[in-house]
Amino acid sequence: MKSNHRFLIKSFTIASLALTLSCTGILDKEPLGILDAGSFFKTADDAQQALNAAYQPLLISNDNKNFYWAFGTVASDDAITGGDGSRPGITAIDFFTHTPTNEEFNDFWKLNYGGIIQANTVVEKTPAIAANQDLKDRIIGQALFLRAHYHFVLSQVFGPVPLITQIQSPDEVHVPRNSLDEIYAQIITDCTLAASLLPVQYSAADAGRATKGAALALVAKTHLYQENWNEVLNFVSQIKALGVYSLQADYLNNFREATQNNSESVWEIQHANLELGVGNNLNQWWTSKKVPDGYGFAEVTPGLVNAFEAGDPRFTFTIAKNNDPYFGYIWKPSFSSTGYGVKKYLQSEAEVTQKSDGDINYTAIRYAEVLLWEAEANAELGRIAEAEIPLEEVRARARAQAVDPINTLPRVTGLDQAGMIEAIRHERRVELAFEMHRFFDLVRWGIAQDVLTGFQTNKHEVFPLPQTELDLNSMLTQNQGY
Repeated sequence: MKSNHRFLIKSFTIASLALTLSCTGILDKEPLGILDAGSFFKTADDAQQALNAAYQPLLISNDNKNFYWAFGTVASDDAITGGDGSRPGITAIDFFTHTPTNEEFNDFWKLNYGGIIQANTVVEKTPAIAANQDLKDRIIGQALFLRAHYHFVLSQVFGPVPLITQIQSPDEVHVPRNSLDEIYAQIITDCTLAASLLPVQYSAADAGRATKGAALALVAKTHLYQENWNEVLNFVSQIKALGVYSLQADYLNNFREATQNNSESVWEIQHANLELGVGNNLNQWWTSKKVPDGYGFAEVTPGLVNAFEAGDPRFTFTIAKNNDPYFGYIWKPSFSSTGYGVKKYLQSEAEVTQKSDGDINYTAIRYAEVLLWEAEANAELGRIAEAEIPLEEVRARARAQAVDPINTLPRVTGLDQAGMIEAIRHERRVELAFEMHRFFDLVRWGIAQDVLTGFQTNKHEVFPLPQTELDLNSMLTQNQGY
């Protein structure tokens, strides 16, 4: 077993002992903290095992039913569902015909609140264990970051949600939604404290654990969503000052099993294929239906194809077209295909040990994205010359891998503010294609209605709260339009 996946694999055992999520909803059951947590938390090993379980909901695995990729990518203008119609909920998300009864919403809600409950237990119980303070600080810092991450992705998908920051007794679990401002403030508080407790780096055996840079990055991203541009620049500066992040010379190093957890990785979610259900199931969902075990549920749109500039090597690294080599096969469009398929996060059968499960990690925050945050914040503040610098750093890396680098991806310069903002938005689309950011970008920029067919303003910016949760908790209210 690879050392950098050990703590996540182990989490499944602990989760099965300490965290049982109901099939009907997370808030209607006695929470983890009440389930013998007092007797369980005695030693550093107890706390570490409970922390490991708090990482488990991150996985994009069959066991987790984590459909974050459908919200961030299929709902966007970069992909259509394709497939064979066996996932009507994902098709509904694509066409904006989804309803509160879609199981994908219920699965995502339960998954992330399960992570929050686990993280809260670690935060509250770890101070009392018998262990040195440095170790306790690292454990608590990671749990604070995970709690913040789960709240952040829930708010991306559903908008205002209940903010849960402590262990709850059974009579306390029915709570209303908090405002986005309250959620964002708590994320910033949690991550600022986490950053003060966490190391800059870990040993290879602990790769994937939350670091100081990851915590600072989530603060920067939260400020980005609030359009606090100066604060974005402040925290990007702190990330850079750590001195551990840089772009990989080879763009593909971010998507190869052998070169993961590299200098470009700020927050990377670990996967392994050594146990069925633990691996990255994008290797099934996104692989062409022309390949055994492939579902083809995220096929590339012509719009994304056309967004790449001539000669941009990221096109070949990201997108497969007819007759291209494709993980030991030749790519052929399926009957439902746009004519193009995705390559990111996919592997050949020779690389995986379990049927269809992959072990390509999902890098939720790459340093390339941090640079594009810096560019975007500067552009929004009218600092065009300053915005050009990080934008050029991202383009230069891609240019260097082009067949004709002299005539490919020219430096972006001489633009006015509106032109620079548009150039940065374009760069995010091609640099981060199929990395689950596009739909959320379109929403936060306020342009989703301009590019997404079927999108209704003041409704589809967020997805509906699961009907099951509304039935269980009378204090919850539904999003507008649903």
